[in-house]
Amino acid sequence: MQRRGPFSFLIRWLILLAGLALTVVFAVALARVTLVPEPGARDLVHPNFHLGASLRGYLDQPAVRAAAQQVGGNVLLGAPFGVLLPVLFPRLRSVLAATALTALVMVTVEAAQGLLVEGRAFDVDDVLLNTLGALLAHLLLGRRIGRALYERPRARD
Repeated sequence: MQRRGPFSFLIRWLILLAGLALTVVFAVALARVTLVPEPGARDLVHPNFHLGASLRGYLDQPAVRAAAQQVGGNVLLGAPFGVLLPVLFPRLRSVLAATALTALVMVTVEAAQGLLVEGRAFDVDDVLLNTLGALLAHLLLGRRIGRALYERPRARD
């Protein structure tokens, strides 16, 4: 079995502290983006419980930039979950666990928007895009970082 030195222990703790700080920053940013009232939009927004309905609406827009911002923004909004969950919680290194928890959090955020925030509505497509962002980030970075921080003990020969 290979032992790690004190330097690797320090690096691991610095990464964990950075992950915790980034989680706080992300939580504040998420709240500011999703839970800010838009009173002028009260009559314009409607809840969407039909998977794909908003996506079709985004993609049918003649302004490609607006559609890209809406779709890309929702994907990017979920991406930090895919990286931060396996860094902060070793049991969430699996793709399924990180994706499921992200979906649950995003359903909660969308429900809060729809129920509590004026000019906002629940949108199942936002949940889908946020979760997709977390899944992609987890596959690209989160698993690797989680594995590097929390190596599983190897079986003895």
